Amino acid sequence: MFSKPALLSKEKPCLGLLKLFCVFFIGFSFPSSAQIQYQISTNKNVSIGSYGRAGVDWSFENGGSIGRRLNLNNMGSIGGRLEEQDYLEVAPNFNFSPKEGDETIIYAQIRLSVYTTGVASFANSTSSSIGGLGFSMPEIFVEARNIKGSDVSIWAGSRLYRGPDVHIADHFYFNDHSGAGFGVEFKKTRLSTVFVASTDTTSTLPPYFYLNIKTGTPSAELRQRVVMVAEQDIDINENNAITLLGEFHRMADADGDVENDSIAEIYNFPSDYGFVIGAKHQHIIKKLKSGSFNDFSLRYGTGIANGGDGGLSKTWLTYGAPDTIARNFQGAYSLALVNHTVLNFSDRYSLNGYVIFANSKGAADTNGLSKTYFGREVYNRKIDFTVGVRNQHYLSDYFHLLTEVNYSQRKDGENPWASMLKFSVAPVYVPTGQRDVWARPHIRFVASAARYNDFAMESLYSPYLEATGPKRWGYYFGVKVEWWIWN
Repeated sequence: MFSKPALLSKEKPCLGLLKLFCVFFIGFSFPSSAQIQYQISTNKNVSIGSYGRAGVDWSFENGGSIGRRLNLNNMGSIGGRLEEQDYLEVAPNFNFSPKEGDETIIYAQIRLSVYTTGVASFANSTSSSIGGLGFSMPEIFVEARNIKGSDVSIWAGSRLYRGPDVHIADHFYFNDHSGAGFGVEFKKTRLSTVFVASTDTTSTLPPYFYLNIKTGTPSAELRQRVVMVAEQDIDINENNAITLLGEFHRMADADGDVENDSIAEIYNFPSDYGFVIGAKHQHIIKKLKSGSFNDFSLRYGTGIANGGDGGLSKTWLTYGAPDTIARNFQGAYSLALVNHTVLNFSDRYSLNGYVIFANSKGAADTNGLSKTYFGREVYNRKIDFTVGVRNQHYLSDYFHLLTEVNYSQRKDGENPWASMLKFSVAPVYVPTGQRDVWARPHIRFVASAARYNDFAMESLYSPYLEATGPKRWGYYFGVKVEWWIWN
């Protein structure tokens, strides 16, 4: 890997190993195509990046309990993310050199993540602890970019293949096509196919398995959903661009013959499909300081492609219940609208705001609870709306003040509206001394208070209320850190 190992020959053995360790783990950068473009420094063969958050939190309930998220249930971080639990990503990237004269950029990327499965922090927690640590590998893929100096790129593997997010709501919207698959890119055109399968038999999504007895012995077999995606970027002028989106989803027939009709109805359901169309407008605001923009997107999905809930926007996360007679999701739909803006008014103040709206319905003939596969019940319709604003005051190079206001409301089926109004204040120390909304790391003190309406309070429609019981107001306090390393 290192072309001149002789450089270490005059060092004492322990110092030589130490230098080798430092070179390996400090000299890294991601290629510009990475989803989050991290950089520490440059090394020819290896790069590494990281995103992480950690800290402590508490409330004044139940004798001083661990702090719980104040947001409404089934909304994730939509409604403000300052109360998020510990999370870590480490993303090594391995760069390869083509033959002399070839301009192809080649790399293999892996992403490892660690998170808490409950409300505990990383400290004093293991994978065997109750509510302890979980591990995942959301990325392992290879990409060849600008093949032989052309504008053609190809990739294959498992990838977080997605566009920008509303950071203050931790919401990757519009075109989150993360998953296992492959893709081709040419200039501003992106074509990809994602293959979705799951062994989670507790899920209320369309089952990804069926009962196969062709061998003479009944056994659960997996089947995939195929998601074919096309995206096209169109530059209108220097400050405006549009991205067009189209998707086709298909889940194949279950290939199994079962004599018992009741078993066949549960396991061997027919094929199904869905479509998605969408458009996103990106506007760079030149009248304000650099980095100011407004993005607006609208997306419509039908059939099994009506997904996106719980803070996630993947269209293959089908929402609602099927038509139990036709046993498909035809007639289901979802409309998702997102507007995200960052306004840098001066070196003293920036505003970061968003609006998120979603209206989703399954294929059942009711809006309320309806049976899905295996007799489980889910709500067949939901409407949610959230608006949030973060004000970032640059008190000095090193001390910023974040103030946030978020309002969320959600209606499940025929239930009354649940709503939350939340206020947050977070003094921040920024050791890099940058007056920028993206400057990291942050060391924050966070204080939040949320007011719930009657239905949210009485139905315990929040992780906080689930722990404390029905209350009009919820509280959260924490000392938190957040960082990322990128280009």
